[in-house]
Amino acid sequence: MTGIDKLDVPAIELRVPGPRHGDGSGVVGDLVGDDRHHGGADKAVYAFAREELDRWEVELGRPLRDGVFGENLTTEGIDLDGLEPGRELRVGTALLQVSLPRQPCATFARHLGEPRWTRRFTEHGACGVYLRVLTPGRVVPGDPVRLGASPGHGVSMRVTFAAAMGDDEAAARVLAAGCLPATYHAALQRRLERRG
Repeated sequence: MTGIDKLDVPAIELRVPGPRHGDGSGVVGDLVGDDRHHGGADKAVYAFAREELDRWEVELGRPLRDGVFGENLTTEGIDLDGLEPGRELRVGTALLQVSLPRQPCATFARHLGEPRWTRRFTEHGACGVYLRVLTPGRVVPGDPVRLGASPGHGVSMRVTFAAAMGDDEAAARVLAAGCLPATYHAALQRRLERRG
C-alpha cells in the first residue's frame, strides 16, 4: 500500500481533517501512508503544477502522468511556487488556503527511482504547495482555480521551501513575515537560534 501514487478520478470530495499529522487527508478516501509526517489540517491537500511535471519529463526522459508526484490536484496555468502562504484558492465548491511547502523525503525518492532525487528536487526549488481546506467541497477535473487576494507579506512558496530546506536567509524572511502555522514557525525559529 502506498499513498504517494495518485490516479485520476472523476471527482474528489474535500474535507477538513483534524489538526495534527495522522489526522488523515483532506481528500475523502485518500490514504496517508506516513502519518507521522503527513496529513492533518496544514497538509490536507497537495497541489503540483502540470508545467513542472512537463519540465521533469524532459529532464528525466520519461512520461510523468498527473498524480505521480503524490499530488491530489494537478494544476495548469498557475505558478503555485510563486504563491504566498495564506493565499486562498477556490477550486470547484471548495475554499483552500496555501499552507506549507512539500519537503522531499525517502518515500518520494524510492517512488521515483531516480538517482539523488531529493537533492535534485530541492535544487530546482519548485515544490508545489500543501493546502488547508477552509470550506469543504467537491472538485472535478477542469474546475478553474480562482485566486483570492494576496496576503501581502511578499514571501513566496519558493522562499518558504528554501527556508525549510536549510537556507537561513530565507528562514529569516519567512519568520519576519509570520506566514507559517505556529508549530512550523517555532521549529524554524529554534533552528535559527541554534545556528546563532
